[in-house]
Amino acid sequence: MTSLAEEIVDAINEISGRHPGHRSAHSKGTLLTGTFTPSGAAKPLTTAGHLQDEPVKVTARFSNGGGDPNIPDYAREGRGLAVKFYLPDGGKTDLVSLSLPCFFVRTPEDFLSFTQARMNPEQLMPDWLGAHPEALTAIQAALSADPPASYATCVYNSIHSFRWIDADGGTRFVRYRWVPEAGEQTLPTDQAKERGRDYLQQDILGRGETAFTLRVILSEEEDAVDDPTVAWPEEREQLDVGRLALTGPELERERDGDILVFDPARMTDGIELSDDAILRVRSDAYRVSVARRAESR
Repeated sequence: MTSLAEEIVDAINEISGRHPGHRSAHSKGTLLTGTFTPSGAAKPLTTAGHLQDEPVKVTARFSNGGGDPNIPDYAREGRGLAVKFYLPDGGKTDLVSLSLPCFFVRTPEDFLSFTQARMNPEQLMPDWLGAHPEALTAIQAALSADPPASYATCVYNSIHSFRWIDADGGTRFVRYRWVPEAGEQTLPTDQAKERGRDYLQQDILGRGETAFTLRVILSEEEDAVDDPTVAWPEEREQLDVGRLALTGPELERERDGDILVFDPARMTDGIELSDDAILRVRSDAYRVSVARRAESR
């Protein structure tokens, strides 16, 4: 019997095509290596190892949102930043984020129906959107934004919420945001096209350092912690909890059969998942995608 995660990956492949050896979504991307240095501001709120005192090594991947690795970098879509933290105790945890303010759907079933509607947009999408108005914010953000000047000039949001746990067992829900030190910058589409189909990949590899501040947004009681289609108000309390410095291409991962996975559900002590259904299905979908990537090697 086909699982829901398999149906979701199959539907993504129907839109973007099957590309052996590549991720089902965010297929086109670039790996970098670097360091995350915590500021100390998170210590009263979580015991997570990478948010305490010492810098940790990271592997990061910038990507375009679609499932076709041949898509041009100037296409109008969301971009991604995924970061794997190598923790002091030898463990790992991942932070996956998008250049969108929120997500398209609330449930895995809605994600499947949304993806299926995209296969026949003229006939199915109007009816689907009529039944799912919560999707409009993310769709409009993806389709209306000009192409970025660089991956290094996008703001990336975690979309999902996570429960931080402090040393005394107290909890607070947070969302993450990567804020670029270079500032937000976009390009008119015609200028982006002049830079070429791979200008984002080329630009990020040519930079001496790419840096972001990790900002956390702290929830209030009324905030929707389990609904990724709702962005939290900007007036919420925010803390800058560390600095990500990417210094060059990652040359050790995704070589000789290594399959690198960034899973937002890969937690560590001091951080727990919310009950967000989209967040909780992602590991299953990644396992399906990873198995198919492995088969093609």
